[in-house]
Amino acid sequence: MNENEEMILGMIRENPFISQQELSEIVGLSKSSIANIISGLIKKEYVFGKAYVLNETAPIVCIGGANVDRKFYTKSKITNETSNPVKSSRSVGGVARNIAENLGRLGEDVTLISASGHDSEWQEIYDLSSPFMNLEHVYQVDNLTTGSYTAVLDMKGDLTLALADMDVFENITPELLIKNSNILKKAKCIVVDLNCPSETIDFLCFFASKHDIPLVIIPVSSPKMDRLPKSLNAVSWLIVNKDETETFMNIKISDEESWKNSVEKWLELGVKNVIVTNGSKGVMTGSQNGEVHYFSAIEAPMVVDVTGAGDSFCSAVIYTWLQKKEIDYIIQSGLVNAHKTIMSKYTVRQELSKKQFIIDMEAI
Repeated sequence: MNENEEMILGMIRENPFISQQELSEIVGLSKSSIANIISGLIKKEYVFGKAYVLNETAPIVCIGGANVDRKFYTKSKITNETSNPVKSSRSVGGVARNIAENLGRLGEDVTLISASGHDSEWQEIYDLSSPFMNLEHVYQVDNLTTGSYTAVLDMKGDLTLALADMDVFENITPELLIKNSNILKKAKCIVVDLNCPSETIDFLCFFASKHDIPLVIIPVSSPKMDRLPKSLNAVSWLIVNKDETETFMNIKISDEESWKNSVEKWLELGVKNVIVTNGSKGVMTGSQNGEVHYFSAIEAPMVVDVTGAGDSFCSAVIYTWLQKKEIDYIIQSGLVNAHKTIMSKYTVRQELSKKQFIIDMEAI
């Protein structure tokens, strides 16, 4: 056992009914870190009973992709069918995982449900993610590799090509979620990305509706839009981009009017709140109880990397919505977090915290 495990085990020995919240406050570690330590003690068979896991908190449960990101930055204009000089970087990513880390850095209690291989890539994801989220509900699959995402970025930092190896996420099935129904029932919000199979999305719509839990759906790419249910009555928020909207609805968004019409079309499908993002042109949002509104993007003096900007936008929207902020503040928070992220070389900006977020919002 390491030092933290010995300390936690000693406290559990003294009080088997101690909660993860109490352990967190005494030791000074996040609740997610405490959960991961306890999970490790169970696996090592130092602990058998579960009396201590009386955690009364309601987590945000993020379901979907957790993968390794590889990014290649071209040094000159890309030429097809030949070698292009690049510099490269490697980090952990995945839409659900990125959102979970953003929310964890903002001080939220977050649980990630995903699937991975038994490999060094998953260990890398675990080591870098565990300080910000509970990972004990990730299903490790034999004979499959952990998900990976490879992006080629041009000289401006814009995405030119992306390659995704995401087969492992087909194992995020309704059966897996049923096994984790206790944590789902406690959730104050469920966030799911479309790396999950369509039947899983259908199940979550039913589950969220039955248990009156807010459900947020985040698409990951245009090709996966066919995983979205035709009826969105159970969905509290859908945050989707222009290309994904065009694919799902078989329309063309060419001007502000067609952009606004696309928002109205989403609302007609039953979703309570929707945002259609359009890169540097900003976002358009609408709800069942109000009008459609446009918000311009915040101009960045320098774009380092756009990867992760969409996930940071979604995270801030979810965070401030759960705080019951006004819609203008909610959307602006997403734009601010995305703005700060594209000026960082990291998929999730490393300086993000609850305190820094407040400072960033006050500065606009």
